Amino acid sequence: MTDNEYGRIFSAFKGEEGDLIAILLRIQEKFGYISEDAVKHTAQFLRLSENQIYGVATFYSKFRFTEPGTTSIKVCMGTACHVHGGKLLSDAVGWKLGVSIGQVTEDRRFDFQRVNCLGCCALAPVVKINDRVHARMMVTGLEEILSRRE
Repeated sequence: MTDNEYGRIFSAFKGEEGDLIAILLRIQEKFGYISEDAVKHTAQFLRLSENQIYGVATFYSKFRFTEPGTTSIKVCMGTACHVHGGKLLSDAVGWKLGVSIGQVTEDRRFDFQRVNCLGCCALAPVVKINDRVHARMMVTGLEEILSRRE
């Protein structure tokens, strides 16, 4: 990200500490994650330490600090999904892709996340692949979807 890109993002804010979360959301929205460089520039703009930025950002599971893969896979582990097999789905994704939760495949094609709730409890268990929610997912169906994307 260039200084001009940071400038465009920061221009909508006054540079107050209360702007931090909104700035981080805009950065992540634009680039898919919050880089070390973004933390450094944000800290300078808000006159905060980088540790303060990380302290706030790591509190929220929404923020990520690694570049996402081309295909983002989120397995819901909310109560309904967990009870209906979310852990099995999570294990299947990890095994199929060879990554752990929070990791990106070496070829950067997939990133794998476990989320607390996708808000689709009546459709449990659910997996979100990019922007599409797959309801009442079973391991065999999930493996089929992942095989088509390989």
